[in-house]
Amino acid sequence: MKELTLKYGCNPHQKPARIYAESGELPIEILNGQPGYINFLDALNAWQLVKELKESLGLPAATSFKHVSPAGAAVGLPLSETDLIACAVDDIAGINDSPVACAYARARGTDRMSSFGDFIALSDVCDETTARIIKREVSDGIIAPGYTPEALALLKIKRNGSYAVIQIDPNYAPEGAETKQVFGVTFEQPRNTAKIDSALLQNPVTAIKEVSEAAKRDMILSLITLKYTQSNSVCFVANGQTIGVGAGQQSRIHCTRLAGEKADIWWMRRSPRVLALPFLPEIKRPNRDNLIDQYIGNYGGPACGEAGWEAYFSQKPVPMTQEQRAKHMAAMSGVSLGSDAFFPFDDNIERAHKSGVMYIAEPGGSVRDADVIACCDRYGIAMFFTGMRLFHH
Repeated sequence: MKELTLKYGCNPHQKPARIYAESGELPIEILNGQPGYINFLDALNAWQLVKELKESLGLPAATSFKHVSPAGAAVGLPLSETDLIACAVDDIAGINDSPVACAYARARGTDRMSSFGDFIALSDVCDETTARIIKREVSDGIIAPGYTPEALALLKIKRNGSYAVIQIDPNYAPEGAETKQVFGVTFEQPRNTAKIDSALLQNPVTAIKEVSEAAKRDMILSLITLKYTQSNSVCFVANGQTIGVGAGQQSRIHCTRLAGEKADIWWMRRSPRVLALPFLPEIKRPNRDNLIDQYIGNYGGPACGEAGWEAYFSQKPVPMTQEQRAKHMAAMSGVSLGSDAFFPFDDNIERAHKSGVMYIAEPGGSVRDADVIACCDRYGIAMFFTGMRLFHH
């Protein structure tokens, strides 16, 4: 297949629309549904991300994409009892026997609010366990190098049979140059084939210079995620998964604050009070995610025990006190952070420290690098200068 006609472009009024290969064949096969323009933008960026994670870290990987940035990404490490509940997969039998299922549960668990209606990418063949997770979530589609018969059968009945299922040739390699057109002007550049692995972490610039292999893994995961995130971007990672992605902000500190706020919500979802919220059994998953967000943010409404709580809970929820919140947040530690460009001020480090960041990978090169390094040393944070900017547009 050299060309595929699409229903429309970015918006319904942008017709006609298509994707096509200038030479050779498209590296994809549509197994179900009718993916759209934005679906393909998500799918092809997301596939590159998980492919690189697998190549660099040697573990199955998954990502949950929305509007051409990852809401979350992860590698296939087993989930703890707390993770299973927080990721809403505690009822999926045998999940820890499937690394790719663990990877997707973690990726979607980064930011379940933002993953609503996501496009999924898997580095490995989609198995039945992963398909069972996907089948009950609100999602637009998936791209993977293959599907077991059982998984494909489950995915084909999702969304009344319209769920988009794409199979990609895992051996496909595009040409070295890429082009895009804006307002009739064509841009051309080499594709960003920069390799991200432990070789980038050879330049520690803080007093703490030795870190664990797990910390290196998480910094690499953050940098590969940033490579496919709309800039400016900052990414927080813990235990082999993103926990907060701050994408597309003009100010670096706003990226860090956004990612940090998302990381804090990820951590608060693991508090005993949140894990034990007494939902009525008929409350659907998206509603639970919205109510959990309402409860964690203390925004008022039914989740905070205000009018209408009886429609969602078997018992009246009791909001957490400031002391309870502070106690839980104080236990957050061991977090890694990546930035797609240098930190211009040490305010980014101050904010990162509040969310348990202990390891940082960033390009370096700011005129205030010394201030940033000093701030890291003040908090016992290890920082590595990679020398590689990772802007993505």
